[in-house]
Amino acid sequence: MARVKELVQSDERISACMMYGSFTKGEGDQYSDIEYYVFLKDDTISTFDSAKWLNEVASYTLLYQNEYGTEVVIFENLIRGEFHFLSENEMNIIPSFKESGYIPDTKAMFIYDETGQLELYLSELEGPGPNRLTEENVNFLLNNFSNLWLMGINVLKRGENARSLELLSQLQKNILQLIRIAEENADNWFNMTKNLEKEIRPENYEKFKKTTARLNELELYEAYKNSLLLVMELRNLVEKQYQLTISDDFLGKLFNYMNE
Repeated sequence: MARVKELVQSDERISACMMYGSFTKGEGDQYSDIEYYVFLKDDTISTFDSAKWLNEVASYTLLYQNEYGTEVVIFENLIRGEFHFLSENEMNIIPSFKESGYIPDTKAMFIYDETGQLELYLSELEGPGPNRLTEENVNFLLNNFSNLWLMGINVLKRGENARSLELLSQLQKNILQLIRIAEENADNWFNMTKNLEKEIRPENYEKFKKTTARLNELELYEAYKNSLLLVMELRNLVEKQYQLTISDDFLGKLFNYMNE
């Protein structure tokens, strides 16, 4: 991180830079990635060689552009890095981070800003994040879970165990978000497994464990059963606060269908 700071401050092509991720939220450790947005002067971005620049940070063994257009690097010491190299006029992307729930501690992050614009954009991230505890979210999760669950059971009955396992992994995300809503602990909304062992109640963690399975037909049936039972329980909990579009009778109908 010190080397990135040194290079950013000495490179005339760079007009602004900010670190993001675990280290800016007081959660960084020896296993954390290093993550940066690097903003380049508009007239230099077309000739900027990111591979060469990253090699000046440290020697690396892997560098590629992921599906989001981010430069992902694995340095020789096996530290992962994610670098977004953008033009200066793309700095206005920063306020959109608030919808993701990312609220950095600007005092804990490295910020370099020749323009005076970066810190202004970062100030828009201050204050409370989006409210996830909404009727709209609860109903979406219950509806989406029901759809994925039925699809997963159907392919499992057909003998497509691998596909059923894939669908199980998708509906587990809905379960975790429902747990977080029920516990009113939804800061890690999109990254719902982050710090799960510490952030949800032990009893819910144990129930969630029972929704997991290996690629085995009997284990998959058991996981689907436990998933539905847990969502039925969560539905009854959140019903006290939200007007729901999925009835307990409908979930019971799904349970009976599984046993047909």
